[in-house]
Amino acid sequence: MHFKERLRELRLDSGLTQAKLAEKLSVTDTTIRHWEAGRSQPSIQLLVILSDLFDVTLDYLVGKTNSLPLSEPK
Repeated sequence: MHFKERLRELRLDSGLTQAKLAEKLSVTDTTIRHWEAGRSQPSIQLLVILSDLFDVTLDYLVGKTNSLPLSEPK
C-alpha cells in the first residue's frame, strides 16, 4: 500500500473529512485531495505530524510496513 491509500484509509478510519484533516494540519483541502490522488506528497514535517495524529509509525504511514506496533502506555 502506498502513502496515498494509507492516508485515505487512516483519515476515513478516524472519521475525518478531507476538510477537517486539512484544518488540523493548517493546509487546504485541495492539498489533502492532491496527496490522496498521488499528485503531490507532504513535507517530512507534515509526515511526522500525520504519524503523530494517527498514532502510527512513519514506516506504516508511507507504506514501508503493514504492521502496526502495539500502543505503549502513556
